[in-house]
Amino acid sequence: MIEPGSAAPDFALPDQDYNEVKLSDYAGGKLVLVFYPGDFSAVCSDQLALYQEVLGEIEQAGARLIGISVDSSDAHRAFREKLGLTMPLLADFHPKGEVARAYGTYSEEFGKSGRCLFLVDESGTVAWAYESPPLEVPGANLIFDALAA
Repeated sequence: MIEPGSAAPDFALPDQDYNEVKLSDYAGGKLVLVFYPGDFSAVCSDQLALYQEVLGEIEQAGARLIGISVDSSDAHRAFREKLGLTMPLLADFHPKGEVARAYGTYSEEFGKSGRCLFLVDESGTVAWAYESPPLEVPGANLIFDALAA
């Protein structure tokens, strides 16, 4: 996993509506990257629903939040609709896991990313990183603690 203090790897991925989203779109602000294994799994559903509940508070703290998984844009759109999510979900679909690999969270064995959080600061540096144990939802308190640090 990429270490805090490293330059955040750039990316350009389609969101749930096939709009290209780049890291540079968030330059000058704080960005929370939420890598998660896959849409519609129970743990991922719980995780993103939790972040949706506190999304306004995250934004009030001066950060934006986006989710990234190896699922397709179409799957992301259906997942957002099912859970009522408003944060962008980016498709690291083709080449599969390329961005997750750049952040050091892709599992070749399972063909998906781990459950990892990254805070990218205003200068494009990874300010904080967290890798969750399997099947554990990383609480929103971790994000708020990272934003306050």
